Amino acid sequence: MKILEFKNIVRKDVPIYYRRLFSGTAVLELVNKPIDLPLNFSIEDKPTGSKEIIVTLNEKVDYPLVPLINELKKYIDNLDASGALPG
Repeated sequence: MKILEFKNIVRKDVPIYYRRLFSGTAVLELVNKPIDLPLNFSIEDKPTGSKEIIVTLNEKVDYPLVPLINELKKYIDNLDASGALPG
């Protein structure tokens, strides 16, 4: 499993300043074929300074979910750290 890119990322307007909600499409390579996987995710800044990332998949995928979700969280964290997510 390899994450190729995220596309069509849209930030949803939320009145809570420490929670950011997004929707988009992850382009993954599973078993040597690319698939588009629509998803929603949120990034919440905790009072301790840590971040909590929650990923919700909008379609079923024929792959173990725990490693998939963990890789998506890492990728989202890297996008957020580099400033690549919509503000």
